[in-house]
Amino acid sequence: MTSRPRWLLLIHQLPPHPDYFRVKVWRRLKRIGAVALKNSVYVLPNGAEEREDFEWLAREIVAGGGEATLCEANFLATVSHPELPVSSIGRRNGRRRRHWPRGALWITRRGVHVDRIASAWLIRRFIDPAADFKFVDPAVHEPREGELRFDMFDAEYTHVGAACTFEVLLDAFELRNDVGLSAIAEIVHDIDCKDDLFGRAGTADVARVLDELYAHHRSDEERLNQGGFIFENLYWMLQPG
Repeated sequence: MTSRPRWLLLIHQLPPHPDYFRVKVWRRLKRIGAVALKNSVYVLPNGAEEREDFEWLAREIVAGGGEATLCEANFLATVSHPELPVSSIGRRNGRRRRHWPRGALWITRRGVHVDRIASAWLIRRFIDPAADFKFVDPAVHEPREGELRFDMFDAEYTHVGAACTFEVLLDAFELRNDVGLSAIAEIVHDIDCKDDLFGRAGTADVARVLDELYAHHRSDEERLNQGGFIFENLYWMLQPG
């Protein structure tokens, strides 16, 4: 009886533009834990959930004007790749849909501003309602098992390409379909990245309110508490209808 091939390969070719589409595909590959064998060849174990992840991504790539081929494989020669063992594939760089954090300790840099304040509100409101937050000096902080870092160097969730941390969290936890959150993401991006990419009305007003918050509250905990009210109100204001 022929055994089932051990691996799934996604071989793709992306269109050169737009840049955001290439970043989106890269983030999705990172989130599902796919390992790159070459620039356009990614591998996952041949399981039902992994197959579903690759199939959805392949459809998205084709819909975006690219090409994608999904195939099963057994490696007939030794493949030298430090991240290839099945124990690491599918668990890297982010969390599977069924393994959302619960009551985790979320770590970020001291002196929080718009992206970290908005991200903390998003985490506690939609991702991990029992989350605890800790503010550290990244130059001396030593990561510990069980911590989740955001908006800091080498964090589990931080800027990817042109996307700010709030946007990365939306994609990682599949929250993009929420109209209010997507609108907040555009506002946070433009304030944090200072590139006026979206130019959404009201962005300057939100920036002024946050500037007042920074001026009146030096404590990171208080900035998160007061900032949470700001983004909660903004969320309901941006609901359709």
